[in-house]
Amino acid sequence: MNEPDILGASLARSGISRRSFLKFCTAMASLMALPPSAAYAMADALKRAQRQSVIWLSFQECTGCVESLTRSFDPTLEQLIFEMISLDYQETLQAASGEAAESARKQAMKASYGKYLLIVDGSIPTKDGGVYSTVAGVSNHDLLVEAAKGAAAIVAVGTCSSFGGIPHANPNPTGAVSVSDIIKDKPIMNVPGCPPIPSVIAGVLAYFITYGKLPELDNLNRPKVFFADTIHDRCYRRPFYDQGKFAKTFDDEGARNGWCLYELGCKGPTTYNACATIKWNGGVSFPIESGHGCLGCSEPNFWDKGSFYKPLPVPLADNTPIITAAALGGIAVGTAAAVISRKHQTSISEEK
Repeated sequence: MNEPDILGASLARSGISRRSFLKFCTAMASLMALPPSAAYAMADALKRAQRQSVIWLSFQECTGCVESLTRSFDPTLEQLIFEMISLDYQETLQAASGEAAESARKQAMKASYGKYLLIVDGSIPTKDGGVYSTVAGVSNHDLLVEAAKGAAAIVAVGTCSSFGGIPHANPNPTGAVSVSDIIKDKPIMNVPGCPPIPSVIAGVLAYFITYGKLPELDNLNRPKVFFADTIHDRCYRRPFYDQGKFAKTFDDEGARNGWCLYELGCKGPTTYNACATIKWNGGVSFPIESGHGCLGCSEPNFWDKGSFYKPLPVPLADNTPIITAAALGGIAVGTAAAVISRKHQTSISEEK
């Protein structure tokens, strides 16, 4: 009989020292806003845990979500998170293909039935019987329903699987929907972004493996620890916003001085994500720091909210006077927009 694949033994085989492992757990605990003592609890729990079986399904997507994780600039983090899981099926990363790949998926689902973590990236086409995206002749819809039955929980990675994303944009020719539009009887966590931040994906996986459950979620099923604040709340350009200093073009003096990009269409005031704090490329930068406004890609229906280069109002047609009045009154437009956006998101959640 095969011995269970214990994570501690797997890490030891890979030459990862206890010191390195504790450093990783400390970073993960900090990332998830857990108390310092949680790092040791996480290390102990992870060391004793069996490697988490993960089935990763890709549907209507661009592979950007997988690329985001695999192109992490922190190899230690990347190596550790992949040592934590047994990635039993992922079309892009696995060596097997064709019938061998599908056989591996079915075997893994059977062996870990009720225990595996199902990760999904990409939206699910429903029009015309779902013919617009199939795997081995099976529609994405049917494959999702089959895989969800034996999953302990589901993580929708990326805006497409979380909210429908770009395939869902008007006129939505394939009838694209999100995972939560189809699956109603499983715990689902959305990790939106086009693509999501690698460390966010790693953090939520580490949390699930440690505690056997999903972290606390907001009204759109996003992990609060990463999606509680708007990008505007944490943006390093916020002081310029408060001083009324705005770049008027992408190459003017204001832009060269790092002034706020609000008037160039930045959607930071209505976008909830950790880009401004965790950043990208190993913490080097994020779009605003690189000179371009936030597109709001981690929000529902971001593609249909008008031009990326026109200033807000927020995505509610009747709120323009409110935003304008707030600006004229010297009140932070970003704060007003964020409050209205949060109320709008609550209505979206209630409608679902």
